[in-house]
Amino acid sequence: MVYLGSMTSRLSSVFPFLLVLVDLQYEGAECGINGDVERHLEMGKKLLAAGQLADALSQFHAAVDGDPDNYIAYYRRATVYLAMGKSKAAIPDLSKVVELKTDFTAARLQRGHLLLKQGKLDEAEDDFKKVLKSHPSENEEKEAQSQLLKADEMQRLRSQAHSAFDRADYQAAIAFLDTILEVCVWDAELRELRAECFIKEGEPGKAISDLKSASKLKNDNTEAFYKISTIYYQLGDHELSLSEVRECLKLDQDHKRCFTHYKQVKKLNKLIESAEELIREGRYEDAVSKYESVMKTEPNTPIYTIRSKERICHCFSKDEKPVEAIKACSEVLQLEPANVNALKDRAEAYLIEEMYDEAIQDYETAQEHNENDQQIREGLEKAQRLLKQSQKRDYYKILGVKRNAKKQEIIKAYRKLALQWHPDNFQNEEEKKKAEKKFIDIAAAKEVLSDPGFSRPRF
Repeated sequence: MVYLGSMTSRLSSVFPFLLVLVDLQYEGAECGINGDVERHLEMGKKLLAAGQLADALSQFHAAVDGDPDNYIAYYRRATVYLAMGKSKAAIPDLSKVVELKTDFTAARLQRGHLLLKQGKLDEAEDDFKKVLKSHPSENEEKEAQSQLLKADEMQRLRSQAHSAFDRADYQAAIAFLDTILEVCVWDAELRELRAECFIKEGEPGKAISDLKSASKLKNDNTEAFYKISTIYYQLGDHELSLSEVRECLKLDQDHKRCFTHYKQVKKLNKLIESAEELIREGRYEDAVSKYESVMKTEPNTPIYTIRSKERICHCFSKDEKPVEAIKACSEVLQLEPANVNALKDRAEAYLIEEMYDEAIQDYETAQEHNENDQQIREGLEKAQRLLKQSQKRDYYKILGVKRNAKKQEIIKAYRKLALQWHPDNFQNEEEKKKAEKKFIDIAAAKEVLSDPGFSRPRF
């Protein structure tokens, strides 16, 4: 139940006092009942006052069984139910009390309070009006008038909330519903309506919170579980989606939408679990295949395409396939520029390709979004170190010639490598970028080594 923790403690302290007032008001009402029932009532009252709710409840159960027409037994059992946070169970007992003793204003007033919290405004108003017509005490009259005004205000606000929702003014509807739900805290329908507003406003987390409350407030609320599951599914949380749709099927195994959704999410969950197991085993190529199947299974849900590409990017990076990794990671980063996992994996791929500037840039961007990640910090230090080392160029190694090579050999090696690494030979953007870097290095090596003023090493 929503807010029941604080309510339970309040009820535990308030209701024993109310029982004393009831006993004084209806002194002698229990005369004529059999001794066993009277003992159960007295023992239950003492246990309730001591806060031993479960034991008190057992005593009042026995009292009701012993005398089904004893309104005091029902009232005290209702009191225990309320102290235990079981308002749904208390209402039938309170109804039985006012049926057996129509002038018992305390019970009718209490039932009105509970109906108001449940959002049953017409029924609550009826109780408050009857209290006012039954010669109540001064305090009861004041309380009934106050609650009647509150119920009227809730009626007005509820009408305004529905009107705002119908005209698609969801922010206004939420504002009205926020106010109503401070009073009608157990109204499942209003929470479901506010959840719909949150969904329309792009606040799925708040929608889930309201729907979870609604699932507890209304018995067999399969619709709430179905909606929670679909929201988690759209957010990419397939595990929680599967868990919630199972709750729907526990209530109704023949629920068509839940069963259809269950089959879909179960298949997706199985694919992802299998893919992640393959990654843990280092079987990256097989994992890529699984995630490609995920994208085919969920073509209409973008989040699973992005997450699959993110994991494919990771697999290629770990499998030391830098070209494929850079391509897959870049596709993810086009959609999610702040995706730290994709930035780290692409940086690793850049290191393999000796594209140190690009690796440093990715690590620095990742660090902006997660400055405490040790893997990012170590990767950045490594990339910076490798860049520094690469700047100490070995021109002979770049051209693949010996240190005593003649000028003709240098020119020949240059022409061969320049032809091989000319950027026009590459169509893939990342491969072209790598080729441009290589081509510049080759040209620089040729210029330096063929320069007559270059000082060659002596042997």
